[in-house]
Amino acid sequence: MIWYGGDYNPEQWPEEVWDEDVRLMQQGGITLVSLGIFSWAKLEPREGEYEFGWLDRIIEKLHAGGIRVDLATATASPPPWLSHRYPQVLPVTVDGVRLQVGSRQQYCPSSPVFRRLAARLVRRLAERYSHHPALELWHVGNEYGCHVSHCYCSVSAGAFRRWLRAKYTTVDELNASWGTAFWSQQYQSFDEVFPPSASPTFRNPGQLLDFDRFSSDELLECYRNEVRILRAATPDIPITTNFMGFFDRAADYWKWAKEVDVVSDDAYPDPSDPDSASSAAMTRDLMRSLRGGQPWLLMEQAPSAVNWRPINAAKRPGQMRALSYQAVARGADGILFFQWRQSVVGSEKFHSGMVPHAGTNSRVWREVEQLGAELSALGDLASTRVDAGVAIVLDWDSWWSLKQGALPAHLSYLEAIHSWYRELWARTVTVDFVPSTGDLSGYSLVIVPSLFAASGDALANLATYAESGGNLIVTYQSGITDDRAHITAGGYLGGLQATLGVWIEEFAPFAGPAGEPAPSGVLLGLPSGPADATVWAEYIHAPDAEVIATFGTGALNGWPAITRRAGRDGAAWYVGTQLSGSGLDDLLDRVLAEAGVVGVLATPVDGVEAVRRDGRLFLINHSDAPVVVAGVALEARGVHIGERSVAGGGAA
Repeated sequence: MIWYGGDYNPEQWPEEVWDEDVRLMQQGGITLVSLGIFSWAKLEPREGEYEFGWLDRIIEKLHAGGIRVDLATATASPPPWLSHRYPQVLPVTVDGVRLQVGSRQQYCPSSPVFRRLAARLVRRLAERYSHHPALELWHVGNEYGCHVSHCYCSVSAGAFRRWLRAKYTTVDELNASWGTAFWSQQYQSFDEVFPPSASPTFRNPGQLLDFDRFSSDELLECYRNEVRILRAATPDIPITTNFMGFFDRAADYWKWAKEVDVVSDDAYPDPSDPDSASSAAMTRDLMRSLRGGQPWLLMEQAPSAVNWRPINAAKRPGQMRALSYQAVARGADGILFFQWRQSVVGSEKFHSGMVPHAGTNSRVWREVEQLGAELSALGDLASTRVDAGVAIVLDWDSWWSLKQGALPAHLSYLEAIHSWYRELWARTVTVDFVPSTGDLSGYSLVIVPSLFAASGDALANLATYAESGGNLIVTYQSGITDDRAHITAGGYLGGLQATLGVWIEEFAPFAGPAGEPAPSGVLLGLPSGPADATVWAEYIHAPDAEVIATFGTGALNGWPAITRRAGRDGAAWYVGTQLSGSGLDDLLDRVLAEAGVVGVLATPVDGVEAVRRDGRLFLINHSDAPVVVAGVALEARGVHIGERSVAGGGAA
């Protein structure tokens, strides 16, 4: 079964609406709802006093209607009484401001008081509902770190010191790792260490990186605090918490994914963004990759508009259906929304719902009904997998490091990744994401964009892949520091210098006058002629690599820009700039051909996404006009299936 449903908040509505909700859910093909995500104040209105009657009644109604429950632990938004009685639970920002009640997620992740009270509520929920026949899934917390990713209060400071003691054992080891001889920062004891809050100028890079890691770990420990109770009570019920796609603030999802039974994701691509389809596809592929190809759940998406952008565009007719099919094609076993019934009060009343303000006589509801009927016919796809021959390395340490100050340039790690993914997506080439130390042996091509903070193990893993016959592309700003934020001296790249046959003498990022766009340079030597080089350039020496393209302007004129070192069966490429347009086309034409990678479509069609899941071909038309896809060839099989017509905003 492909699950279908959404986030249901019955406590926001009078009980006489509940029967209508269940009836409409049945009409719309709903099979699973998330329940109780923000219900702590309703479940425990006063400390130690619980009111479960309302939850009992709605679960029974859902069960009688054949609708399964993803039951939340309700700890995502503490009730007002908690911070009123225990004000030390409230988090503190980097600037020293203590956040207050009136929103959500107002808790310090390190707070033992918060964890104790959260555990007590979870224990009561587990005792009451662990054997209920409607229970399908446990939903722990909600969007960890979305609003409070780092806390700088005294409780967090103490937790940070304990984390550092566990990692470094001695303060001398900490000093060595952080390089505290610089700017007279040597610590004499762990008690002198504080979180890297607001400071006169640039903060210690090693300290910042460790605080990002610590913050991810503290949020994860909040999750584990609740999971331990649920595992003991219901060892056979799977547990999840909803991720947020490419989330860069404080959650290393490679580490988190090991702790969930099912990866679930909240995804809200901007309908007005011309890159929304490829960026959404990239997020789906990440979710599938986090647990090695295991099917996942799209836990939240909007039926139409959201409410938190400066301008909140509505989804075009058919766009919600197309993006839902995209998720299924890329491995999702469930399509859910936020939320079931659109709110009429509160901060999210303008966020669209499956039952909108206009009611069931609306385009949104008709599309909800249509999708529910169609997904019920795709049940045979559940639990199947998606194969990919190309991998892109994603590394949270590098992402966090590239967000720091005092760098050669402010680079967008996400855009560096998306620039490669977007072109592969347009060619209908399916992509997995992998950690830098992950197993690369099953891939014909591995792309490594800006692996800035690379451990020795990561560099060795990439070198082994290339030297074993793989095809490897490494881009600028890779191997610049190690995993302690120490420079990789001697031309950067560390152990990859020998594999790539290059070393870097100096950086030369493109820069324009203050307030103006940075200019681009020119690449020479590619088949299509001169091409754009943007964002970045550098002085590259290629003593043991073939120079494929050179910079063609300014002081870098004639210096290598793209190199290739042939290996046993593959090749190791280095790209010292940001490619786009014909330059990226030329490079990928050659690399994909050498690696034997072909797209799902023999001839891609603009705006049409093509994915194969378990042998089933999905064609998704993200344009508004109908298209005919002719001579469809299944990836790497040479099987032609003739023509397919796909309506504008449609899927086939």
